[in-house]
Amino acid sequence: MDEQFMTLVPSHRTYINHLIEKEIIYQYLVSMETQKVWITFNATNKKEIEQLLIKSPLHRYWEYEIDELFMVDGIPYRLPGVQLN
Repeated sequence: MDEQFMTLVPSHRTYINHLIEKEIIYQYLVSMETQKVWITFNATNKKEIEQLLIKSPLHRYWEYEIDELFMVDGIPYRLPGVQLN
């Protein structure tokens, strides 16, 4: 991560926040240890995701692979537990 990269981070975060607010991105996860990013998109195909990724200010720094998910599950996707009064 050079100085040029770091100057692009705020505009990238603004773009990612916009996509999250529009419910195009469900999850955005970053590992500083491995310098990898995982993004869960709500999209119809890989081309649509590619077009969204290209718009990021950090796009030129990325090497990525797009995989279609069969299933997503976890605590945020479950109904809240029942609490008796």
